[in-house]
Amino acid sequence: MTSNRAPSDWYPLFPNPVVAESLLDRLINSSHQVIMNGPSYRPNKRPKGTTEPPTK
Repeated sequence: MTSNRAPSDWYPLFPNPVVAESLLDRLINSSHQVIMNGPSYRPNKRPKGTTEPPTK
């Protein structure tokens, strides 16, 4: 699972705080967190010569 939000930002996404706490506790305690800071690799994977998005 990947996310661009910190785990502390996930709590408001759930309507019930008790459910949020139990779900996130199980997820976070059994996970490995890899925090990547720095420039995106997406521009490196973009095909050469395409600077504008395709039109329909």
